[in-house]
Amino acid sequence: MNNLERFYEKFDEDKRLKRRHGEVEFFVTLEFIKKYLKRIDNPKIADIGAGTGVYSEFFADNCYDITAVEYTKKNLQVLRSKQKNIKSFLGDAKNLSMLNNDTFDITLVFGPMYHATSLQDKQKILKEAKRITKQNGIIFVAYLTNDYAVVLHGFKDNNILNAIKDGRLDSKFNVISKSDDLFSYDSIRNINKYNKMAGLKRVKIFAPDGPSDYMRDVLNAMDNQTFEVFKKYQLTVAERKDLLGASSHLVDILKK
Repeated sequence: MNNLERFYEKFDEDKRLKRRHGEVEFFVTLEFIKKYLKRIDNPKIADIGAGTGVYSEFFADNCYDITAVEYTKKNLQVLRSKQKNIKSFLGDAKNLSMLNNDTFDITLVFGPMYHATSLQDKQKILKEAKRITKQNGIIFVAYLTNDYAVVLHGFKDNNILNAIKDGRLDSKFNVISKSDDLFSYDSIRNINKYNKMAGLKRVKIFAPDGPSDYMRDVLNAMDNQTFEVFKKYQLTVAERKDLLGASSHLVDILKK
């Protein structure tokens, strides 16, 4: 068992998107996906790095053709225990040999880039997502943002001085991921580079959760009506360029 598998043995991934800060991310992301689903007859969807299948379960419940690939056995077992009509595989986003070329109308990559710490691995993930997606198909790729790591894990958690001393931040506060790190953090500049190398064209990029992760206590204290308004607010501002970097996640929408 490697470090990533050990992490997910302890972490309850199934509850992450069901907590209020995760609900915002899930709601906003689904609204963007739905826009593309409406344009496609009988779409086939791939959920790569599916976790415990929160997105896959939604699509299965709504009668979509969904195929899930998950890296960790624990998460895959949870996904399969839901007994939904989901085709599922244990596999690595860097090598999707179980899936054929040009198969899916929409491919979701909502976890793998979080854990890819090298440029080579990021290239492999995008290359495989591109390969399995149909020509003119859409690929959604999620990233953890650089400044989210600096502000939350650096300053708020009081790790900033150690991070600088250990060489995990450069002079411009870019996060330097080590090969044994569990997570990787990216700026839009980095993401643009990955797309260019993969030969993928951006349709749009959006922030699914905005400041949600910074204000968990505030969201948890909100009454239901106010929380619904907050979700609508984040959906409304999700594409604002001046707010993108403040989000803990970014989702890049790409066209093959």
